[in-house]
Amino acid sequence: MDTTLDRFLAFLDASPTPHHAVAAAAAALGATGFVEGDGKAPAKGMMSRGGSLFAWRRGRRPPEKSGFRLIAAHTDSPNLRVKPQPLVRSHGYVRLGVEVYGGVQVATWVDRDLGLAGVVHVRDGDGVASRLVDVRRPVARVPTLAIHLNRSVNEDGLKLNAQTELPAVLGQETETGADGDLLRRMLAAEIGCAEGDVLTWDLALVDLAPATRGGANGEFVFSGRLDNLGSTHAAVEALLAAGDADETAVIALFDHEEIGSRTNRGADGRALETVLKSLSDDVEAALSRSMLVSADMAHAIHPAFADKSEAEHAPKMNGGPAIKLNVNQRYSSEGSTTARFVLLCERAEVPYQWYVHRSDMACGSTVGPMVAARLGVASVDVGNPMLSMHSAREQCGAHDHDRMVRVMTLFLEGE
Repeated sequence: MDTTLDRFLAFLDASPTPHHAVAAAAAALGATGFVEGDGKAPAKGMMSRGGSLFAWRRGRRPPEKSGFRLIAAHTDSPNLRVKPQPLVRSHGYVRLGVEVYGGVQVATWVDRDLGLAGVVHVRDGDGVASRLVDVRRPVARVPTLAIHLNRSVNEDGLKLNAQTELPAVLGQETETGADGDLLRRMLAAEIGCAEGDVLTWDLALVDLAPATRGGANGEFVFSGRLDNLGSTHAAVEALLAAGDADETAVIALFDHEEIGSRTNRGADGRALETVLKSLSDDVEAALSRSMLVSADMAHAIHPAFADKSEAEHAPKMNGGPAIKLNVNQRYSSEGSTTARFVLLCERAEVPYQWYVHRSDMACGSTVGPMVAARLGVASVDVGNPMLSMHSAREQCGAHDHDRMVRVMTLFLEGE
């Protein structure tokens, strides 16, 4: 049976990069009548900008009379991105130079079978065309040094220099040196173009293990990119499930959150404002009546490191959505918006939890504060609890995803 969790697992596997996540979300929306375009025409529409996607369902009343119901999430995850001239040749090996994107737990990327995915930009007559690429076979690996040559690794931890030790082994040089550009040759074969037509790319290394349900009783999800494809998929499912409402429902799935969001399609840019202006004749009046749910995965209490959690605000996996609060507004929640989310959870018959960072540790943030500030809307920050955040493989509760979808759906329906 096709359940919310089944669709979530399929979405995770189909979304190795933000561009793929946008393509997968757009396909699901398009199958139910959402059309690409600006907000002036379609009642159910969407607009994509690279790895960001904005989608909406118009309400029964114009937004300036009833406002927007907004959900914001992000499509990107920390990983290793391929450099524009990446091939590093030494000692008979050809390695792939990478840059660290976001707050990667670098040690989790070693000794894994890695593929490649992203967008390749190719010559198209006198112009440029962009092609999605997903090389789902083991083509690269970041091998560790044998413990015999690094005796203190278990005591000191694995530390890799990003410039000299993190490049992934892609192949071996031939004796004649005629191996050429291994990467361009591979990409050209994947796309079906001439090697010389491959111009540039936005590529990432991808762990090849599929998303799966795990745990003794199937109570967990194990996958890469749960932060934040968990919230991204929940937002899409909620928009698809939501019935007609007075308010106009909008989901904003931003790229580049993991690197600060200050880009042309990030949450600190104008992309969402442009969409909202196309949906309303008086966007300022609409925003004064609007509310935002900022959804980003939350830290679950860790059984081996419980002291890293704030004792009274330590959510558990499968305990329901966590409501995030920080008095310094690293999260956008306030008492009034938090209360409204609590009521939504009660109406959806979904348990909820609280997350507050330890007072003696620096707190992270989300797109919530910056979107709320740019738009001037009331906002609440929430997320499903997870472990291994920013690892190549992460873990969350299998029962929480459907709960978040149900609460988001009620929110978009104007409850």
